[in-house]
Amino acid sequence: MRITSKGQVTIPADIRAQAGLLPHTEVDFHYDGNVVTVVRSGERTGGRGRRLTEHMAGFGDRLTMSADEVMALTRGE
Repeated sequence: MRITSKGQVTIPADIRAQAGLLPHTEVDFHYDGNVVTVVRSGERTGGRGRRLTEHMAGFGDRLTMSADEVMALTRGE
């Protein structure tokens, strides 16, 4: 894996999933003189549920179908 000229690196998806590192997760870097470690930031502004809720806020306003129309779609009518 290479570091870009901007100092960026991609954390592999399986490692992000195992560590629970979702988009917008705050992280800190620690360096002990030999090893660089990435850890979640001590400043947690909310958990995964809060981030998901904030991300989904306002999506319900976009629904243009009535409840009956939605139910008909779920029934395959």
